[in-house]
Amino acid sequence: MSSSRWFARFGVALSLLCCCFAALAASQKTVLPRVVIMTTGGTIASSASGAPMSDGHALVQAVPQLLDHARIDVEEFNRVGSSAMTPAHWLSLAKRINELFEKQPDLAGVVITHGTDTLEEGAFFLNLTVRSEKPVVMVGSMRAADEISPDGPANLVNAVRVTTSQAAVGQGVLVVLNEDIGSARDVWKTQNRRVNTFQSSNGGFLGSAEPDGVRFTQKSLRAHTTRSEFEVSQLRELPRVLILSDFSGIEADVVTAFLAQPMDGLVVRTFAGGRMSPGMREGLRKSVGRRVPIVVTSRVPGGRIVGRQEYGFPATVARDLQDNKARLLLMLALTRTQDPLELQRIFDTY
Repeated sequence: MSSSRWFARFGVALSLLCCCFAALAASQKTVLPRVVIMTTGGTIASSASGAPMSDGHALVQAVPQLLDHARIDVEEFNRVGSSAMTPAHWLSLAKRINELFEKQPDLAGVVITHGTDTLEEGAFFLNLTVRSEKPVVMVGSMRAADEISPDGPANLVNAVRVTTSQAAVGQGVLVVLNEDIGSARDVWKTQNRRVNTFQSSNGGFLGSAEPDGVRFTQKSLRAHTTRSEFEVSQLRELPRVLILSDFSGIEADVVTAFLAQPMDGLVVRTFAGGRMSPGMREGLRKSVGRRVPIVVTSRVPGGRIVGRQEYGFPATVARDLQDNKARLLLMLALTRTQDPLELQRIFDTY
């Protein structure tokens, strides 16, 4: 055989071999998980110049690095500052997330972009009402997209990374900002400008989204998501629960006047350990005939209200749950019971 014919045959064989290796590599290529990003507005979609908020698709398209971690679907839920979000919005959001998980079994998880003013409340509500162990991650930013060193893009990428992490499965609804991973139950906003605004008052963060991987160092033992007893699929509205803040020198007449409003439940934000001013106590005692369920919280972020508290009227103590989250839990609890013992059980559970 001539050398030219041998080289020709060798070239054909080599080409076929390369094609085989290419086909094998293509068949073994990992398919990225699929994530839905639901947008609601907030600073992460805003401009410091006052321009209109970016729509959901524009917000996601501005961060092409997201496609390194997941196949992304975008769904714009609404477009408002989070101070305009309400429990009715979160009820609709919970229903939509449950619908996505039910109808799309291949979905790895859901990321929700949200303003930070009420992010902790929305996250806690979803923590109690989402019916899946798949990750749901809330994310926002403290700086607008056109400020120097905006934190939104990095936060959004980290939120998707956490959502696609197997370690996030079963952890409940999570809050991801500034590379920290927080439990929806425990995080709270502590600073008006700084990117590390979210802290965890008692248990600390669950983990972090680091450059070389998503790492969890602990988990929340409180009931949530699939272990929650709250079913919202048929709910059209939530009970009306108000918050009244105690302060030194409050008069009983102020309390009774407040309680004259229509309400299904009341959260009282008072001093450390659940201690209450004389005026607040007297006003609530005068109104006990209304039989409105009352939950007592502490304005001190750390520690918890311990033991039973004797106020002279029936009251549930929220332990270490802050007032804005206690309001949401009471709303959901009242869809099931008004019994004081059951209400205390619910607050001790969640």
